Amino acid sequence: MSDILYSPWRLKYILSNKDDKCILCLKLSEKDDEHLILFRSKYSFVMMNLYPYNNGHLMVVPNNHVSALNKLSKEELNDLFETVQLCEKVLQRKYNPDGFNIGLNLGKSAGAGIDEHLHVHIVPRWAGDVNFMTSIGGTRVIPENFETAFKQLKEQFDNERAQK
Repeated sequence: MSDILYSPWRLKYILSNKDDKCILCLKLSEKDDEHLILFRSKYSFVMMNLYPYNNGHLMVVPNNHVSALNKLSKEELNDLFETVQLCEKVLQRKYNPDGFNIGLNLGKSAGAGIDEHLHVHIVPRWAGDVNFMTSIGGTRVIPENFETAFKQLKEQFDNERAQK
């Protein structure tokens, strides 16, 4: 008999109505605490990734619905990467990772799951964080639940905003 790993949190996504509406644009009008939105700047917002590669996996999303960096204004682009920089600072304080993967996947062929609305992934990394579960089982083990992570990260972002 083989072991079974359950991920019931994915069922909501699998069964959801996937219409033509951009899921990231819908977040612009959602309540922050109900949709894991941690921070909003003038031109972008930070949200936790619902399907994380690691603890603290964040996404920075421009408010403007564009698929390429060259479609953002200079102000939007600066805001986007200043917000990425803030995420790096907050995640360093909260999780003390050994490093980060920070990147964009522009276009389906580049691996973008949501290719019509660009977003930047920030993934904290630790030495040895890719173990047998990921390598052999194709499964990630995330030891911290979303509610705890959201509360603590939100507090860090709020502290950063208060210091400005």
